[in-house]
Amino acid sequence: MTEVTRVLLLLRFLWTLTLSRGDADVSCVFMQSCVLPCSFQSDTDVIIHWIQTPGDLHVHSYYQNQDQLGNQHQNFRGRTSLFKEQISGGNASLQLTGVRVQDQGGYKCHTSTITGNKDGVIQLKVDAPVRKIHIEQVGNRITCSSQGIYPKPELTWSTDPPSSSKSTITVHPTEQQLYNISSSLILSDPVPDVIYSCRISTRTNTRRTTLRNTASINSSSSDTTLSCATSNSPPLSLIWRFNHSQIILSQSSDGHAVSKEWRQQVKSVSETGGLTLHQLSAEHQGTYTCEFTNKEETHISNTVLRTERGGERSSSSAAVTGLVFAAILVLAAGVTGLVIYRKKR
Repeated sequence: MTEVTRVLLLLRFLWTLTLSRGDADVSCVFMQSCVLPCSFQSDTDVIIHWIQTPGDLHVHSYYQNQDQLGNQHQNFRGRTSLFKEQISGGNASLQLTGVRVQDQGGYKCHTSTITGNKDGVIQLKVDAPVRKIHIEQVGNRITCSSQGIYPKPELTWSTDPPSSSKSTITVHPTEQQLYNISSSLILSDPVPDVIYSCRISTRTNTRRTTLRNTASINSSSSDTTLSCATSNSPPLSLIWRFNHSQIILSQSSDGHAVSKEWRQQVKSVSETGGLTLHQLSAEHQGTYTCEFTNKEETHISNTVLRTERGGERSSSSAAVTGLVFAAILVLAAGVTGLVIYRKKR
């Protein structure tokens, strides 16, 4: 026996030992496809049985050169398959589609050929990662929430600079055995330019969303630029809204699209999401919200914009000047009348 053969046999023994102890874990994403690996020494008269434990539920069987699904448990109907063209080479791996939380557990792979049998166990774990965090502020309350997560997530708040506040967290299971999580942060003294950060984590991923209310600005020039996020990286997606609902523009990797109502006002968008506007009027006063998303984070900023058009200021000044002039005329007329009255006397 050569040294190479000894090494190969040792590796195969260790792999078989690991499987028999149930130490081989496979992480599957909720509602996606997943492959449970299993191999054997190729030979003739191949028999393959996949069994879920505990409960000994029949997942998939193969013998006489075809699938045998008469005893397949209803939980797996229409969701399992083998790599048929690779069975002759010793591949007995199982593909499971539409993975559910209840699919978690041990899966026994039993293979048999004319030369012998082999058993292995795979531990399947299901993960539904945190995909999007919603955050909004009403008065002195900021609410952070996310849906459809597994396993049970953790939520933490932080502020920059640090500030005193109280929070509550609620977690609700869904019919699909996932988790919805929500938390409200009660602000003791809301001030502008504080970054409120909500972080939600599971065993496989973490996402963070920040909210920042900037100080209000006055638009007194032809061009007004609104900053977006503190991140220096380009966004995967970008959305600008007016008064929290009306979309000004949206941007993705394919480019950006400006809504018809804002085409005259949008001048440019910077690489970091900053928005430059022009030709603003009084009807464009309000709150501008930027939602900037990259691979791990979402940054939301609100800016209140007040417009100050030169013509409007001139009209206002002219009106005030006119009132003052009229008052002077009235006063002068009164004085003249009084003088004439005294002369007649």
